[in-house]
Amino acid sequence: MYTSGVDGMRQEFRVSSNTVVLLGLTTNLFGLALGSVILSSLSEIYGRRPVYLISVFLFGFLVLPVALAQNIEAILVSRLFGGFFGGSMIASAPGSVTDVTGDQYRALALSCWSLGTMNGPVLGPIIGGFVYQYLGWRWINWVVLICTGVSFLLMVLVQETYAPALLRRKTKIKQTQTGDRRWWCRFDHDETGLRILKTNLTRPVRMIVSEPICVFWNLYVGVVYAVLFLCFVAYPIVFQEQRGWSPGLAGLSYCGIGTGTAIAVALEPMIRGIIAIHPCDPATGRPPPEAAVFAVCIGSVLIPIGEFWFAWTAQPSVHWISPILAGLPFGLGNGLVFIYATNYMAGSYTVYAASALAGNSIVRYGLAGVLPLAGSRMYHKLGANWVGTLLALMEVILIPIPFIFYKYGHKIRLQSPMIRKGAEI
Repeated sequence: MYTSGVDGMRQEFRVSSNTVVLLGLTTNLFGLALGSVILSSLSEIYGRRPVYLISVFLFGFLVLPVALAQNIEAILVSRLFGGFFGGSMIASAPGSVTDVTGDQYRALALSCWSLGTMNGPVLGPIIGGFVYQYLGWRWINWVVLICTGVSFLLMVLVQETYAPALLRRKTKIKQTQTGDRRWWCRFDHDETGLRILKTNLTRPVRMIVSEPICVFWNLYVGVVYAVLFLCFVAYPIVFQEQRGWSPGLAGLSYCGIGTGTAIAVALEPMIRGIIAIHPCDPATGRPPPEAAVFAVCIGSVLIPIGEFWFAWTAQPSVHWISPILAGLPFGLGNGLVFIYATNYMAGSYTVYAASALAGNSIVRYGLAGVLPLAGSRMYHKLGANWVGTLLALMEVILIPIPFIFYKYGHKIRLQSPMIRKGAEI
């Protein structure tokens, strides 16, 4: 929703360009990257529920300085820390879903959850556009605060789901009731919380640079995600500046992308069936992680198709429905990549999946935070046609990554020290 009010903030604070105001998007994503790693680690030490409650409360509290800000600096700093605490819901929620679902329905449950994470950035500009148009940019933050308050009340009703935290709690209750310190569970540990946190923070960084699977998949998913966030710069230029649409109406232009990502979720049962017909791994009795990569291969082709389509129908002389429809293959491709690349990395690293995905979050949010800063100038200098073409060509160059891992991923996994170590645990 933040990007919907960029023009209003620029005018009120007399900032020289939209790029400075867009730094609020960058700082928020950087905060998300850091918070995803730290807060997900804390949830594994203290349990998910207390981390959720504290994080959601502080996230809501940090919306206030943005809504009441008298200068752009206050907004940038507040959004950095707000993103940090917001990261807990993105990083730990898949773990909560996994806690309460069985193997048969886990992929479907995670797909339904991902509908929020993927369509949230799409739904935000739709709501934010109308709020900004009729109430002003500050009311965007008041709406966020109201939604956060409702979320906090719902979180109060959610019980702890993390098995190690539940068992440790039961152990302490038994020790208190009986006075016998010999009560223990297998999740008791001698390491301090600080030491565990240090391990959980350093491992994702090591994996980013040392694990071939992480190196290539972080690069690929990071670029795809960054181009998606660049849409929040491109769409206002194409639909508001060039076509003269109002902020609210321009927000509706994201419906194409949103529909595409929703289709990706709706296709999950069919894709799950296709994954199931792959030959099973003798060691596990289940299809190997590479079976999920076929969906990423399809997505990797759809994304540049949508990007090329948008690039060459963005000019006002072409009917407005065409660039919006271009969002269908683009959104569908993004949904397939996000869902099934995550499944592949989690399936490959098993016990170290959290660290692999935390590293992916760092790269993904880092690139998504940087690329939009250059987006406004690129689109104004080169035009939507050529910027879109360059982005699509970049995505075409990266298409071989999922195809190579689909065919040779099992051999690459055998060369990974982390995967071999995880198999021994």
